[in-house]
Amino acid sequence: MGKEECKTMLDALNKVTACYRHLVIALGSTSDSQNLREELKRTRKKAQELAVANRTKLTSLLKDKSISKEDRAEYERLWVLFSSSMELLEVDMKRSLEIGQDFPLKVPTRHLIQTGMTGSTTAVASRAMSVQNMKYEADSNIDTADLRDLQTEITQVSHMMEEMEMKVQVAPWAVEAKQEAGAELKSNMSVGNSSVGVISICEEEPKDEEAGGGRDTGFASICAVFVFLVIVGVAVVLGYLVINMS
Repeated sequence: MGKEECKTMLDALNKVTACYRHLVIALGSTSDSQNLREELKRTRKKAQELAVANRTKLTSLLKDKSISKEDRAEYERLWVLFSSSMELLEVDMKRSLEIGQDFPLKVPTRHLIQTGMTGSTTAVASRAMSVQNMKYEADSNIDTADLRDLQTEITQVSHMMEEMEMKVQVAPWAVEAKQEAGAELKSNMSVGNSSVGVISICEEEPKDEEAGGGRDTGFASICAVFVFLVIVGVAVVLGYLVINMS
């Protein structure tokens, strides 16, 4: 029961951190807005709440001396995944701070960048917050006031990660993966639960067909080059004969 609960909590954290990264990408672009800044604030706070819950649960389990060797190995694997998710969250929070400082909304200092992204990010934020409709209540100065809070929260996340390393010593290189790299992208379940976007496994074509298509394309290219060389050779010969006859 403990393992399933930890997996569920970790999956929720991964979903929110992935949504947060998606929102950070829109910062400074033409999709940037006051609503986006509020979505970022709510999403990262949700991520921090889930992070504290994951840390508390996994720490207590890993400190339990009565658990079996197999369970400990599984909890250590989840701990490494949790630590990786926290590192990504910290990186994205720092990136959000830097971009937010470069692109203030209330007193713009530069034009927003045309990144090709259009439309609202409400759907992503709603998924992170597990709500159907987002309600926006932030003040007009959220882009400046929130930057101070963000800087404080970055420091808190960094301290939490340091405490995690001190309380639970798990060597990442000693933890064995239970599946091949990228295996989750091939499963129908992970596609349904994906929080970053829709990952279509239908886009994967059979390798044999791809290889066959590559061979056909290569053969056609060789034939085209050969015909071109023949034409050039014939033109050179004809030109030589015309010069000599004249």
